[in-house]
Amino acid sequence: MKQIGIGLLGFGTVGAGVVDGLCRNREILMHRLGVELVLRRIADVDIDRDRGVPVDRALLTRDAREVIHDPSVDIVIELIGGTGVARTLVAEALQAKKPVVTANKKLLAEYGEEIFGLAEKGGVDLYFGASVGGGIPIIRVLREGLVGNQVRRMLGILNGTCNYILTRMDTEGAAFDDVLRAAQVAGYAEADPSLDIDGFDTAHKAVILASLAYGFHVPMSAVTVEGIRGLSDMDVRYARELGYRIKLLAVICRDGDEIEVRVHPMLVPMDHMLASVNQVFNAVMVQCDLAGDTLYYGRGAGRDPTASTVIGDLADVARNLASKQPRHHRGVPRACRILHVRPLAEVTSRYYVRLMVLDKPGSLGIFTSILGRHNVSISAVTQRVVPQEGGHVPVVVLTHAAREAELDAALAEIHAAGVVGEKPRKLRMLD
Repeated sequence: MKQIGIGLLGFGTVGAGVVDGLCRNREILMHRLGVELVLRRIADVDIDRDRGVPVDRALLTRDAREVIHDPSVDIVIELIGGTGVARTLVAEALQAKKPVVTANKKLLAEYGEEIFGLAEKGGVDLYFGASVGGGIPIIRVLREGLVGNQVRRMLGILNGTCNYILTRMDTEGAAFDDVLRAAQVAGYAEADPSLDIDGFDTAHKAVILASLAYGFHVPMSAVTVEGIRGLSDMDVRYARELGYRIKLLAVICRDGDEIEVRVHPMLVPMDHMLASVNQVFNAVMVQCDLAGDTLYYGRGAGRDPTASTVIGDLADVARNLASKQPRHHRGVPRACRILHVRPLAEVTSRYYVRLMVLDKPGSLGIFTSILGRHNVSISAVTQRVVPQEGGHVPVVVLTHAAREAELDAALAEIHAAGVVGEKPRKLRMLD
């Protein structure tokens, strides 16, 4: 049986999962692929730590270039992460005509044009299914299953850390800082959780999805990113009382020649399918012209789910090599027409606004008149009867659809008018 040699760069948690999966399911893979996947070399800065999987020490090296340029290595798997050495090594592998399988979302989001360009120039495959959604096959769905569709909108819960925090805040009424500490103890959040809770992990994934759906590389600088750091349990509670759950969503959509790519917390109606995605699970809802609404749900991270997708990509590349018919997938398909990213100021949405209003006659009238002058129409107002420090009371306003720029101008004027005790809290609402 023909053998396909595998070289692995990065022997961390996911790398160990890939090695374990290749060993555990060796016979199944041989039967299904008609070729044998053979692990030839593994590179990592630490080759002494026990990963809990059996590996011949002769395969281990600290020099990644030994792996890339080993003649017995036919496919390179990159699981180092980041945009430093990983960028250099992926480029070198592609220039050496070695197909690459990667899970590196940050690399593809920030340097996708360069990396995909090298793959296309060299006529070699670049697969990246594990870069978004872990064990959820959303990349494969967009590249293959929905290729005949126009994607109207995608909504994604793409970060398990944030979803875990929001779930516990919603179900237990716990404060953000307390749940974050618990998530770190449980291993669901990093010691430095910034990439997750500030929304950038989700944004990297959103860029990849948007680029696949709309046919051009979306620069990170064009993406609105707001995380959940410091989200008040008061807003989580009020949202629940109003029939919503707060989720950190990636919103990717097209309207004519403009697309929107943004990441921020949103109020999701309780009866919406995404409202039921809890704990560390991820989900992506895709709305297309032909297929309608489809939902993809599963574990978005972790050793085994991510390794599963890496091995799936590996199997595809191995088939291509065995048949001597590589697909040479374009990383990002070319758009049929020129599209632009819509500025956030022009985005229209319904909004939840919480104001800490001075509890005296006329205060409500001041802020409602300011909203009206800025073309922001109110659909509901609820005044809470719990006075806060300084004699302010929380007032929750739900708006009809309004332009972001007009609402922001109104809220700035309200804050300057002195009738609120702190900066108004604004959250967008999912229709």
